[in-house]
Amino acid sequence: MTNQEPINQDTQTTEAQEQETVAIEGVAIDPAYVVELEQKLEQANSIAADEKDRALRTVAEMENLRRRTALDVEKAHKFALEKFATELLPVLDNLERTLLVADKENEVVKPLVEGVELTLKSMANSVAKFGVTAIDPQGQLFDPNQHQAMSMVENADVAPNTVIAVMQKGYELNGRVIRPAMVMVSKAPSASVDVEV
Repeated sequence: MTNQEPINQDTQTTEAQEQETVAIEGVAIDPAYVVELEQKLEQANSIAADEKDRALRTVAEMENLRRRTALDVEKAHKFALEKFATELLPVLDNLERTLLVADKENEVVKPLVEGVELTLKSMANSVAKFGVTAIDPQGQLFDPNQHQAMSMVENADVAPNTVIAVMQKGYELNGRVIRPAMVMVSKAPSASVDVEV
């Protein structure tokens, strides 16, 4: 009987191994091998998910870069003339000043004044075609984004922070201020205090 016990043990071990072995379409597969393959599959799926995530991020970054580049190109087209326009502004200012001081009643000077008026109008129309527009805020509320206050004057006739005088027009190029208007702004009159002596 002692001899039969080891044989029974060997027989039991062999039967256990056969039960653990899975037969798929006539091929015997070791369960440890299946576990190893499942682990490798899980690792491969994890790597694939990481690579997919990286690819999606790269596509998103490229799309953002394309949008930013398109905006930069658009801004470059819109504001390429900024320096040139800024250099033309003093010419417009000088033509306007000439008209302010010219004696329009003098018959000798009248043709010259008309010529300056036509030149100013032509130049203003030309720069307007490229998006340069004047900021003339007379009577409007003070806007620090478009106006530069040169002084504040007490004035009871208008609301506080109203532009009461424009010393120099401002200009903007396609909505961007390239020179703020220099203005005089109203403020509320201070209450006078009577002092008895």
